[in-house]
Amino acid sequence: MASRFQQFQTKTIQVSRLVTKNGGPYYKEMKERAIQVSQLVTKNGGPYCREMMERAIQVSQLLTKNGGSYYRELMKRNKTYIKEPSSVETCQLLAKQLFYTRLASIPRRYEAFWKELDSLKELLKTKEAWNIENASMAALIGVECYAWFFGGEIIGRGFTITGYHV
Repeated sequence: MASRFQQFQTKTIQVSRLVTKNGGPYYKEMKERAIQVSQLVTKNGGPYCREMMERAIQVSQLLTKNGGSYYRELMKRNKTYIKEPSSVETCQLLAKQLFYTRLASIPRRYEAFWKELDSLKELLKTKEAWNIENASMAALIGVECYAWFFGGEIIGRGFTITGYHV
């Protein structure tokens, strides 16, 4: 099994190197090597691999047959949201409109934030309003905030927990 996997891995590496190095002039050789890889996988991969390839072919045929009609139907349904004529200037205009609309909504969001904060302060002042449901919801939100913070830290460090690439 290990030798089959090594064969597959070396053939895949050869194809990827050929593609990245030479690109267009060696298209026939790339195609032949890709066919060799797929034959190797189907021959040695067992019945599941053949079934998976057959299903992938069915899905690709379905998409090529029905993809265009789905796209036309989607465009027809959402015609009210399409700005004509579609050009670079139109896209830039819509981007500016979106930016300034969002900018104009800052004062309302700022006021809503302070109202929410005031209602939270009132909730914390009165002990009668505290029950298990409110406490569990507050704990859940706190854990979620901590998880987002921790996830952001990991992403910021390049997906390492300690900051070192081990």
